[in-house]
Amino acid sequence: MNISKKAHLLPLLLCSNLAMADWSTTVTAASDYTFNGVSQTQNDPAIQGSLDKAFDNGVYAGSWASNVDFGDTDIEWDFYVGKFVELNTLWSADFGIAYYTYHGASESNDGNYPEAYAKFGYDNALGNTEFNFWYSWDYFGSGAGHTIAMIAHTVEVAPNHAIRASFDVSNSLDGEKWLWKESDKSYYHYRLAYQTSVNKFNLEIAAENTSLDIDTADERVVVSVSRSFSM
Repeated sequence: MNISKKAHLLPLLLCSNLAMADWSTTVTAASDYTFNGVSQTQNDPAIQGSLDKAFDNGVYAGSWASNVDFGDTDIEWDFYVGKFVELNTLWSADFGIAYYTYHGASESNDGNYPEAYAKFGYDNALGNTEFNFWYSWDYFGSGAGHTIAMIAHTVEVAPNHAIRASFDVSNSLDGEKWLWKESDKSYYHYRLAYQTSVNKFNLEIAAENTSLDIDTADERVVVSVSRSFSM
């Protein structure tokens, strides 16, 4: 899961109030679980859930899980800790570290890996712009360095209706240890999503595609419905 990876599932404009809660949990049903445009469920649906704890100083910690389909690996379970900071009235920063774990077969945990992230938000009358970065020094347990850079913009087109457009590039820093396909060390991913809420359920409909020529990363529409609870 990309811990934006999680910004993809809940509308930014609808989540801001939830971040103030001490404890929160979210349950999501999605038509596909795509990670930077690549299906983690072989194009099949996913059920996902998270549990988060937020502190008054901006520090937060949490866990997120989803079904996946990598042969005999059928569960992804992630953990993360970070801090959100308001730099001024326009800019914010969110930085932390995540650890992705995989379960189902004895060798599933060979794909476990850590990832550091830094995300910057610029919020003004034209909407919210994000500049997000991720770095792993052991991508999917391969020992390869890997980076992801994303730019995204969310605009409220009407009360309770938002559009989010994003573009990201994934790049392997060691082609001898990790390639996406044949000689592809990197690929790009673009996504356009409509976000709203109905009776406390968050709804997202997203169209996305990548530059990879594989069945699990081609053009698709992903629909997700989620419900968040604060405690």
